[in-house]
Amino acid sequence: MKQYDVVVVGAGHAGCEAALAAARVGARVMLITFNLDHIAQMSCNPAVGGIAKGQVVREIDAMGGAMGMVAEAAAIQFRMLNRTKGPAVWSPRAQCDKAVYRSGMKYLLEQTAGVDILQAEVTGFILERSRIGGVVTNFRDMIKAGAVVLTTGTSLNGTLHYGLMHFAGGRAGDPAASELSAALREQLGLRLGRLKTGTPPRILDKTIDFAALPLQPSEPAVEEFSFWEMALRPAMVNAHRRDLPCYMLHSTDETAAVVRANLDKSPMYSGVIRGIGTRYCPSFEDKVVRFPHHPHHLLYLEPEGADTGEYYLNGFSSSMPPEVQKLMVRTLPGLHDAVISRYAYAIEYDFIPPEQTERTLRSKRYENLFTAGQINGTSGYEEAAGQGLIAGMNAARCAAGMEPVFPGRDQSYIGVMLDDLSTKNIVEPYRLFTSRAEYRLTLRQENADLRLCRQAYRWGILPEEKYQAFLRYETMLDEKRAVCRRLFESGKTSWTARLREFPPDTPLPSSGEVTAALDLPDTRIGRRVWQELLIEAKYDGYLQREALEISRLQKMEDTVIPADFDYSSVRGLGNESRQKLENIRPATLGQAGRIDGVTPADVALLQVMIKKLEAESR
Repeated sequence: MKQYDVVVVGAGHAGCEAALAAARVGARVMLITFNLDHIAQMSCNPAVGGIAKGQVVREIDAMGGAMGMVAEAAAIQFRMLNRTKGPAVWSPRAQCDKAVYRSGMKYLLEQTAGVDILQAEVTGFILERSRIGGVVTNFRDMIKAGAVVLTTGTSLNGTLHYGLMHFAGGRAGDPAASELSAALREQLGLRLGRLKTGTPPRILDKTIDFAALPLQPSEPAVEEFSFWEMALRPAMVNAHRRDLPCYMLHSTDETAAVVRANLDKSPMYSGVIRGIGTRYCPSFEDKVVRFPHHPHHLLYLEPEGADTGEYYLNGFSSSMPPEVQKLMVRTLPGLHDAVISRYAYAIEYDFIPPEQTERTLRSKRYENLFTAGQINGTSGYEEAAGQGLIAGMNAARCAAGMEPVFPGRDQSYIGVMLDDLSTKNIVEPYRLFTSRAEYRLTLRQENADLRLCRQAYRWGILPEEKYQAFLRYETMLDEKRAVCRRLFESGKTSWTARLREFPPDTPLPSSGEVTAALDLPDTRIGRRVWQELLIEAKYDGYLQREALEISRLQKMEDTVIPADFDYSSVRGLGNESRQKLENIRPATLGQAGRIDGVTPADVALLQVMIKKLEAESR
């Protein structure tokens, strides 16, 4: 019987980060997946980043994770979204070569010390009272583990829908993990729910009339996804094109007419699909039905790679039958003669409603079982990867006898997501937005290393050489902040006022009074310091007020609610609040206050009772 510290089940974006994070902590890791050639598969959109998602990728990178570095190697187009708005919501996004991304992550896993990879299917668990002793595979391998991380994506009891036809599958080309789903329910006694997602068709480029479509070019490559210099990144093959454009188009009246004429063939509108899909990424037929006041919808044609002729039709997700998809596609500008290479489909899958899971991503029922990604009810590569990093780190800590840890919602978008999952009622796939973060002025994409590197180093997931590189940047930034205050505040104008004269995206000037005073080198680190100074100057007063709010939040987070707290003993709590508190069992007073339906008055009652119990125990 094989023995590992951590077994990771599934090698999508969550599983890859989980395995790598556990290995960085020092664990011996086994990563098990259906198909080694589908590691880090971009089964939907061929891109990394976007609104709030780009911030998450930067946070993963700041904590030593791989997604940002691999996305940088695979990038065939880079854009900074929201650049016309304030830098607090700037969000990096890279269009990626899917094959390069997949091979880059696979190679990184293969070269990482302490990580073994196995092509197999996990079908059950080895149980040891309140612990998971290991996993069982379809080859009857029994693999012992100190902790297990489940990152099953859409595989759990997955069903693919093409109109009224449906097949078992985890995604196109992969089987469904039906035995594992049954084991979670029957062997572990966990409650499962059902969700739905989908993907658009892929179009062959030789059948597209690109001349009829507006171009969306790549931005000049002045930004990078990863904070780290090339010497600190793993060696991998880069995409050989960095400037491939995307194309914009709109659906037509004819597109909507085809959908309306064939709604009886849609599994969504005929009652075949029962899982709930994500509100923020609806299928195209859902757009037609729910938003009739928007007759034309913006779509994008996005290249899937530099060495493939397939294009991804972003915004055109569908579960219609293939013959209807062909009619729909050929009503679109530039696609009158288009050939579909892969049909769109919807997929239903099982998930574990996350009130059964702690913010650390540890199961409340099994002390060494962790989950990450779509199994927790989330959507998106980035959300999955962020959870994978935390779950893998904590699984390794658990196997080593250490307590699990996590970043707070005041420290990161990953922390916002972890907190939301543990307090919100997940009835549809969860997606991150900048609006979900109360402190988004503080949680910017460019300062993720300043927020998280020091903590990640303490947790053991940020390597020494990267931490030293971060300290060099932080030291230069602190020195130049001091120069700003000393030079400018001695005169009539404050340093913030002087720096506010420059827009936040101003390149480092080659000359001028401010440039001479700061004496910043025209290097990667110097340009980063310059931009950080401009952004901090722009938001100076707001950041000070936000810091006070964060301090107040921290006091609530420091008030721990005992695990066995009796909510029925609190007089004045409403029935709804009591039921939700008993179901979720929040760890702190701050977390209790973020549960839907729990009012500030309820929190005040809890605070009084907790203080009373503390006084009685003294």
